Amino acid sequence: MPTARFDAAVTGVGMVTCAGIGVPASWARIRDARGTAAGPVPALDGTPADFGCAVPGFDPAAAVGRRRAWRLDRCNQFAIAAAAEAVADAGLDPAAWDGARVGVVLGNGIGGAATWEKQHDTLRDEGPHKVSPLLIPMLSINMSAGYVAMEYRARGPNFVTATACASGTTAIGMARELLRAGHCDIVLTGGTEAPLVPSIVSGFHQMGALSKGRTATASRPFDADRDGFVPAEGAAVLVLEHPDHAAARGARVRGLVSGYGASADAHHATAPDPQGAGAELAVRAALSDAGITGADVTHVNAHGTSTPLNDVSEARLIRRVIGAHPAVTSTKGVVGHALGAAGAIEAVATVLTIEHGHVPPTANLESLDPEIDLDVVAKAGRDLPVEVAVSNSFGFGGQNAVLVFSRA
Repeated sequence: MPTARFDAAVTGVGMVTCAGIGVPASWARIRDARGTAAGPVPALDGTPADFGCAVPGFDPAAAVGRRRAWRLDRCNQFAIAAAAEAVADAGLDPAAWDGARVGVVLGNGIGGAATWEKQHDTLRDEGPHKVSPLLIPMLSINMSAGYVAMEYRARGPNFVTATACASGTTAIGMARELLRAGHCDIVLTGGTEAPLVPSIVSGFHQMGALSKGRTATASRPFDADRDGFVPAEGAAVLVLEHPDHAAARGARVRGLVSGYGASADAHHATAPDPQGAGAELAVRAALSDAGITGADVTHVNAHGTSTPLNDVSEARLIRRVIGAHPAVTSTKGVVGHALGAAGAIEAVATVLTIEHGHVPPTANLESLDPEIDLDVVAKAGRDLPVEVAVSNSFGFGGQNAVLVFSRA
């Protein structure tokens, strides 16, 4: 049943990505499309796929404190670091807010994979009595939201969405629903992932999902020569506020989340519906939720994974439902594919695109696949006033989530 349009205010953003730690560093590299931040990953040595997009120079002690760093899996460290930047960017003082009105909704696809592997090795080599008592809180998928809530005394609704590579987008959509329903005044939302461990990356390799390239141009969304995605780690967090709450405190609003849609392909465990029929439901639902049509959309931040099947399926979907007119880009050409965090990273990039009036190029796109009949921004960014943008996320299991962002 249709409801009145609701614009959740984005008042703060934070990022930890392979392009840089913090929003300024990440955005600068995404904006300039200076190649994928990919390279050999020491933790993957000895595997057939030892290449990925790792966060450079991340210092857990500086991010979360030396005494706590060893108690937290890397994915939770990223979440806390990104949340800290977002809360500061929003100009909020957690010591002063009503924690019962502050929620946390984060997306995560895999949980504490590095912790799981390390403790499995301990079990095998040293026996069960040597397994860490911190194993469960370090690996459990819900703990990224739990730890962020502990950090900021956020006592409102708290949960993690796990919709594979759509997880971060699903989280933002559900955070907006908490605001619209009046359950919260503020929600810290986004996604985090630290999947660069041998078992996870080897699994993707065995299914043939990864690029065989070992260069900075391996992730090449929409390119005729693309052959798979490059795995990445990272996190992004947005502070969403009820518009009345943001207005009452005079907050700077960086953008608006104006629509959300979700659906399932009900088609295949890993392959997208070739025509994007399931994903179309999500796009149409998001547009309807925002009270707009495809003609109103200026920009699409595509899921654009650099896989042969996904890129063509998504391109057909965009052309059919939104049209050929929007400027389309995929940030995965720079930041790789951070799985459950990907949608959150792309959400922040979309907010910044609207705010700065600049659509980043799709890095490493040299020859557009002739099956992709879209205006894909490549080689150089494009200065463009963007009033409305769509951000797509699609995941294994056929799970689809789409957000509509608009200018404040």
